Amino acid sequence: MKKPTRILVLSRNAGGMTDEVEAKLRAAFADHLVLDFDPNADIAEHASANARIVVAGGDGTVEFIVRRFADTKHAIGIVPLGTFNNLARALGLPTKVDAAIEVARTGRMRAITLGRVNDHIFVEACAVGLFGETIVLGDSAKDMAFGKLASGLKDVIGARRFKYDLAGDINGTGSAMSLVFSNTASIGSQIRVADNSPTDRYLEFSVHVGRTRTDIVSRAIKSAVHVEDGADQVFRFKRLEVTTKPRVRVYADNLHVGRTPATVRADVSALRVLMPKQ
Repeated sequence: MKKPTRILVLSRNAGGMTDEVEAKLRAAFADHLVLDFDPNADIAEHASANARIVVAGGDGTVEFIVRRFADTKHAIGIVPLGTFNNLARALGLPTKVDAAIEVARTGRMRAITLGRVNDHIFVEACAVGLFGETIVLGDSAKDMAFGKLASGLKDVIGARRFKYDLAGDINGTGSAMSLVFSNTASIGSQIRVADNSPTDRYLEFSVHVGRTRTDIVSRAIKSAVHVEDGADQVFRFKRLEVTTKPRVRVYADNLHVGRTPATVRADVSALRVLMPKQ
């Protein structure tokens, strides 16, 4: 049996998903195979080798699909229905449903950059140390995962300053509570960390982001009340080797992927996304 060349993935748990929105999506993508998002199911099994995949959901669902179809021939359309929509905003995609549907239906395909840390893909950022633990804590609180919340709170309280060495496109040493290597301008709950976009060929390292516990807390507060940060000293790079003393936790977005040392790199043209034609 021939596999479909167009698939629509729906996340019923997305904050912006309503019966009206779902009906609108099904009508707009009537020629697509419609699948409910299930992290335990392999959507690729239902798709032809170059199928167009449209995902309608929040950051968690969208970024799950992005990771799954990185380094493939699939074009990904995004209808952002989450609270923050960091990737969609970073790409300049519309966040209004009707406009987002139009781009996912008629947009042009463009290759974008993803990040990798020790071969784990990240969409928004790689965080070494406290910043990553803070993002995980925020996600646990948002999702009311009380067991994870308690564990995450312990990690945040117990975080300590560490010494670091950077080698590769940037060479330097210092001490910090966290290091953040970003692919999008905002991460987590729209915490501003950089100026870049996945349409760039580089990742960014912002010197002052995560240097102190106060900086991390203040950025989280500013994101909640929409206050702009002052300018940070920013370096663009394609590959870095990161070592720390002592070894600290490394996060790819909100996923714990081990401890330092870490290799962080920009994976140029790792994903094909449907973008506005202009």
